[in-house]
Amino acid sequence: MVIDSDNSVVGLINRMWSVQGCEVLSFPIGSSALKTARSYEPDLFLLSDNVHDADGFDLCRNLKLSTAHKNVPVIFMVEKPNHEDTTRAFDAGADDVIAKPLHFVELRKRIDLHLQLYINLSKIEHNKTLEMQLKDVSEAQLATIFAVAKLAEQRDGDTGAHLERVREYCRILALQLRDDSPYTSYITPEFIECIQHAAPLHDVGKVAIPDHILLKAGTLSKEEFEIMKTHAILGADNMQMVFNNYSSNAFVGMGIEISLYHHERWDGTGYPDRLIGKNIPLSARIMALADVYDALSSDRCYRKALPHEEVKAMIVEESGQHFDPEIVKAFLNVEAEFVAITVKFRDHAPL
Repeated sequence: MVIDSDNSVVGLINRMWSVQGCEVLSFPIGSSALKTARSYEPDLFLLSDNVHDADGFDLCRNLKLSTAHKNVPVIFMVEKPNHEDTTRAFDAGADDVIAKPLHFVELRKRIDLHLQLYINLSKIEHNKTLEMQLKDVSEAQLATIFAVAKLAEQRDGDTGAHLERVREYCRILALQLRDDSPYTSYITPEFIECIQHAAPLHDVGKVAIPDHILLKAGTLSKEEFEIMKTHAILGADNMQMVFNNYSSNAFVGMGIEISLYHHERWDGTGYPDRLIGKNIPLSARIMALADVYDALSSDRCYRKALPHEEVKAMIVEESGQHFDPEIVKAFLNVEAEFVAITVKFRDHAPL
């Protein structure tokens, strides 16, 4: 959009850009230009200090005040510019100042430059919008997945805020292991992000366990326990169907690891595959400690919650047997945070 009362300038610009296939709108009157700009989206303004019925500097300021045009470049054309005029133009929002009479090559180079900058800025703004939209979608998806895990958990009415707590325990342990452990290089920001969202899926397979076993208050028989153990495979198998279609999704991949292996033990006596030591995925080893800590420190129908010190002693005793010694070490360094999480997400008796 060219806003200038000098017909020779307008003619030059029209000839220059029309042959390039560009649409050039020219206005000798400022009020008409502003009116048209409200419904038109130019890629660049060429604005002169020689405009009928308007001060060019005020006109520039008005254009830049518009939300639609705040990023559109304005090249201000000044007859014999001096320091004062140049400063006024930039203060009014101009992106560049060029002297009249116009020189074809210089004008073209400056227009090319500002159009490219505008295109790049538009791409950045577009990408930011997409990132925000993707973030909203991602957060909605994570909330939905957590709701599904919570729904599965509610079949077992004895777990309270178990998912909220183990998610936080896993996050705290991962952060500590990142800062001080042999696993530092392995625990990336993505790992930490994934584990806190994948942790609630660890027992999702329990949705397929019969009520008479899942809700049994007493000790399970050998046959019943074998059925109960299948929840690890059932949960992993269901997530595997999702992973087959979204194999690049690290969150789903970690969810499978945690679901399948969080009942494995460091000494190889766990289930379902009796994996030993570091053959157990790190995410599942972290989950194993978080899950046991929460089970012992929470009320159950068959016993009251154990005090933190007693639970800690049991975990330390199982270091190198049930638990990875490095994860036990990390737990001891963050035990105060575990206690705080237990208090924050304390279970309440139903009304």
